[in-house]
Amino acid sequence: MLTPSLEDYLEEIYRFSLSLDTVRVTDISNRLKVALPSVTKALYKLRDQNYIKYERYGEIQLTDKGKEYGLYLVTRNQLLQEFLALICSKCNFAAEAEAMEHYLSTVTIDAIKTLVDFMKNNPSWQQAFNDFMDLKARKNC
Repeated sequence: MLTPSLEDYLEEIYRFSLSLDTVRVTDISNRLKVALPSVTKALYKLRDQNYIKYERYGEIQLTDKGKEYGLYLVTRNQLLQEFLALICSKCNFAAEAEAMEHYLSTVTIDAIKTLVDFMKNNPSWQQAFNDFMDLKARKNC
């Protein structure tokens, strides 16, 4: 099991791997706004747990395990942002999803996915909820 911090590193490595041939320590450092030694330390931990292949000053490559878990992390983040939009939250979806994602259990994530899927497949229920939220907002003015 990865710590929230290591999940963030793996998620970014996965995101980079989708568009770059080579993922570099500096890419991760810049994206996560952390020092290069912190990235290197995290990479060794991810390597030791078989999520990536990495040697000092070398390329970072995801293992099959890293690709699978990286996809899960990205999908989880997207799901939480979609959920926040669905419930008409007036927040920064990306920041809120980031705050939520590491602290929700898998069963809760699965329940949120079920709700999101249900609302997508039942637009009349989604519309009824949106109407309710609009009415509530007007009453609070």
